[in-house]
Amino acid sequence: MRAIPVILALLLGFPPHSVSATKPNILFLLVDDLRHDTFGFAGHKICQTPNLDTLAAESHIFRNAFVTTAICMVSRASIFTGQYEARHQIHDFRTEFTAAAWGRAYPELLKQAGYHTGFVGKYGVGNKMTEARKTFDFWRGFAGQGRFFDPKRKNNQHLTSLQGDQSLEFLRTAPKGKPWCLSVSFKAVHCQDGAKRQFPPDKRDEKMFSDVTIPPAPLSDPAVFQSLHEPLRSSESRRRWEIRFSPELFQETVKDYYRLLFGVDREIGRMRDELEKQGMGDNTVIIFTSDHGFYLGERGLAGKWFAHEESIRIPLLIHDPRNRRKREQPLKELVLNIDLAPTILSYAGLSAPEQMQGRSLTSLLMKPSIKWRSDFFYEHHFIPNRLPESEAVRSERWKYIHWLAPKPGVEELYDLENDPLERHNLAGDSSHRETLAGMRRRWQELKKAAR
Repeated sequence: MRAIPVILALLLGFPPHSVSATKPNILFLLVDDLRHDTFGFAGHKICQTPNLDTLAAESHIFRNAFVTTAICMVSRASIFTGQYEARHQIHDFRTEFTAAAWGRAYPELLKQAGYHTGFVGKYGVGNKMTEARKTFDFWRGFAGQGRFFDPKRKNNQHLTSLQGDQSLEFLRTAPKGKPWCLSVSFKAVHCQDGAKRQFPPDKRDEKMFSDVTIPPAPLSDPAVFQSLHEPLRSSESRRRWEIRFSPELFQETVKDYYRLLFGVDREIGRMRDELEKQGMGDNTVIIFTSDHGFYLGERGLAGKWFAHEESIRIPLLIHDPRNRRKREQPLKELVLNIDLAPTILSYAGLSAPEQMQGRSLTSLLMKPSIKWRSDFFYEHHFIPNRLPESEAVRSERWKYIHWLAPKPGVEELYDLENDPLERHNLAGDSSHRETLAGMRRRWQELKKAAR
């Protein structure tokens, strides 16, 4: 009987001795509002992430990972279903998954395949969570944003720490001899909307970075802000900059953001220790990522939503202890949040349903020479009265942004190879007329394909 797993291992590119005859466990770690560059392993000089740095050293690192929509509920719906917003049609915080749509999401498909399933933390798609509650054997999810501190919580425990405890509870109680998938969705490093202190850290981390001066945000020159598309300058993003990153608030706000991430890092370290304690470390695939990026004051903005790199680019690590192939770092291909569901299913030995638009990253890991996407479509349509609607195409070199209002729209074109900070809009440059026309055509093609 062992011949079958061995043959499968060879087909997938794994050395036979590195693959368990059983399906792997899957630990999916999602951090809210987390930038791609705020880590030691990404070269950050201030923010401390020792456990994630260790994980990264043992993982495949995807340097060019992106979301197809940069807002919580839409991106999470895309992660669950492997679909663009245009297809899954979840545009706001109220819309729930239908039973049919959830039946094709990765948690339900794993459960049907015999996996023990768990969910901890911020769910993020609707408030009733009806279908999800039916699927997960272990449910510690919550609707809305949650609160970092709650007087009703024992010892007023910080939410990140509580989520760590709940994750350990799952690991300690998961049935033996059955594969499991635990999805941990941290509220951190999302802000506490409406609170005086926007990013309140665990009390243990209050003094971190107290002797550090955070350098000014890139592109913080007021002239950069003034050059933005006008609806951006008067948007919700600018209002939130004023209450988070104005000159008198910038230092402590950014430090608190780093402190929250340090708390997440600590809990991930605890989970990995527990995996080893339970003897599950050698058969547990770990995927670490975020639902979108975040502006830390760049361009005079806060939040996410828009198609700049700060907003759409995310961290992505995949750790498979069974894969002893030499890790090629970094992986430079354009990978997306819609790739995560098919990837998780692939690790479980399942095929992705035809409705999924993403591609399993296991094929990319096993066959580095495989033909991959060279561009992708981006869309954002949430509360256009406060956040200007936009669509975009991001290729390996170029970025085309189409602001949908005022009609007929406003175009931007950036050469990311020579202008990685997206300072110089080339849409009006006659020498780039052909490139603009090509990106405009590609925008229409990808928009149609996303439906």
